Amino acid sequence: MEQNMQLVQTDIKQLLTGKTPRLIDEWQLAPQLWDAIRFEVDHRGDDGQFILTGSAVPADMEKVKHSGAGRFGWLTMRPMSLWESGESSGEVSLSSLMSNSIDISGTNPLTLEQVAFVTCRGGWPKAVTRTSNRAALIQIQEYFHAIIQSDISRVDKVNRDAERARRLLRSYARHQGAQVPISTIRADLVANEATEMSDNTIESYLNALRKIFIIEDMPAWNPNLRSKTAIRTSDTRYFIDPSIATTALGINPQDLIDDLKTFGLLFETLCVRDLRVYTDAIGGNVYHYRDANGLECDAVVHLPNGSYGLVEIKLGGDNLIAEGVANLNKLTSKIDTTRMKAPTFKMVLTAVGQRAYRRTDGILVIPIGCLKD
Repeated sequence: MEQNMQLVQTDIKQLLTGKTPRLIDEWQLAPQLWDAIRFEVDHRGDDGQFILTGSAVPADMEKVKHSGAGRFGWLTMRPMSLWESGESSGEVSLSSLMSNSIDISGTNPLTLEQVAFVTCRGGWPKAVTRTSNRAALIQIQEYFHAIIQSDISRVDKVNRDAERARRLLRSYARHQGAQVPISTIRADLVANEATEMSDNTIESYLNALRKIFIIEDMPAWNPNLRSKTAIRTSDTRYFIDPSIATTALGINPQDLIDDLKTFGLLFETLCVRDLRVYTDAIGGNVYHYRDANGLECDAVVHLPNGSYGLVEIKLGGDNLIAEGVANLNKLTSKIDTTRMKAPTFKMVLTAVGQRAYRRTDGILVIPIGCLKD
């Protein structure tokens, strides 16, 4: 690493010479690579020359002289989905659902206990490849420690207090899946942690966490409705992976089994992670919906052509599935299909359940252990 950083300063072209595509990891540590690569791409005139990967947004990106338009494509790399980690059977394809596939079938390989474990372990490659569950859970604890001790400060060279970062992440975990303002997080910190942080300080910490891809809030969906119901436009608070929330809260898989309410909230984060991975692969985005009357939809999978699917996330069981179905039908009845398309599918995404199936009313019930892109 030290030798490469020296070359950045003295002979940067050496780092760009070799077989292509040439991978340059953690390029944000030397943002001047951007302009050098842009020049090299223009000079060579070929596609697929370089792959730049990084765990953070460059702190000095404003020093870059050229936007890179037409030379660079951006791709968000999230933690592994259950399909990528080999824990989903992948028998139900999200892309097929968005193509209005009628035939739905699949067997769920995951028990509730296994879903609790993968929620706490997360989709981090090093944790996924550990041979023991205990070692995998220790891996995320070490990653969490690195976040608060160094990463949150290193990203923009602003010294931040590790204990404050720990407390903020814990508060953020308590508000997973909710649309809460900074003031609510501050009040929660004061009530539960006896610490004082201003709104501006909290926002500074959160911006740093966004830059290192720890939090990724979900924007609101704004459909055409039959009535003048006001739609809430605040983002929903999410971590990029549920394991960060479980680690911040200090809970393990058995704790989730013993507290199904908390489990349901963190399972939602797991599903949002996987839906984002699968939706990215087909060129879409994931949103949430909530109106002034309290009607919610956990996730809306939306494609550029205007097609969309509505998703309610539930642990499972007849009562919770029925609740999700009722929400989906209520929202569908509000959508003005003379001004926009009807939903391509309506889905209740569950943790448990032996099989994926289509109900007689057309609504899909699909365990997360059956889904893929």
